[in-house]
Amino acid sequence: MASHDDERYLHGHHESVLRSHSWRTAQNSAGYLLPHLEPGLRVLDVGSGPGTITLDLARLVAPGRVVGIDASEQVVANANGLAADNDVRNVTFQTGDAYALDFPDASFDVVHAHQVLQHLADPVAALREFRRVLKPGGVLAVRDADYGTPAWYPQASGIGDWLRVYVDAARSSGGEPLAGRRLKAWALRAGFRDVVASASAWCFASDADREWWGSSWAERSTESDFAARAIEGGHATLSDLRLIARAWREWAAAEDGWFSITHGEIVGRA
Repeated sequence: MASHDDERYLHGHHESVLRSHSWRTAQNSAGYLLPHLEPGLRVLDVGSGPGTITLDLARLVAPGRVVGIDASEQVVANANGLAADNDVRNVTFQTGDAYALDFPDASFDVVHAHQVLQHLADPVAALREFRRVLKPGGVLAVRDADYGTPAWYPQASGIGDWLRVYVDAARSSGGEPLAGRRLKAWALRAGFRDVVASASAWCFASDADREWWGSSWAERSTESDFAARAIEGGHATLSDLRLIARAWREWAAAEDGWFSITHGEIVGRA
């Protein structure tokens, strides 16, 4: 397995990436966790990104406290601004490292991580760190996409090329793009008990959803860190990526267009 030093966040923090992540809410991305939340809980959100899911969690557990951590100082600053703009006062965001959380043992009732483990070279080590900061009996909630599962229509070859490039670039960046199916195994290896696994999917088929998803990936395919790393790793040329971007725009414009991707999700106990 790659070392931690080999890890590189595949997507980077281009505006198109953050715009995509801001679509995420607790309802569309953490529904499996919601039955385990109640007022007064203390929650850690690892890899909180722009903070849209985190703010939802804070509203659900108020007056409990929520802490979101992310590796990017700018992303953290923006998330704190979002919390202030929305007058959500029981949440704070700070920079942090999933492998070395800056919190004492048994600090949280819930640790949540959405689309994080797929980018880590050693997800089991990160999960052990999550378990360290959980109170005995505390809840682990993790969700990750599985890039072995995307399905789309019409069958544009350019989107197939995108998937191949994505999987190859993710692995060369130290991650595991088929993480969704591995979450339960990783959690058990990390020492969690009562691990319950499930799956859910994002589906983009309406005109608005196709426009949002297709235009996001068209832009990300040529302008985000994903593009740079695909080229650096020899997985695609700029010409290839431009064809992929065009395929996404054509798919988005197709009235009968449809795309889905499955996510693995687990709830476990410390």
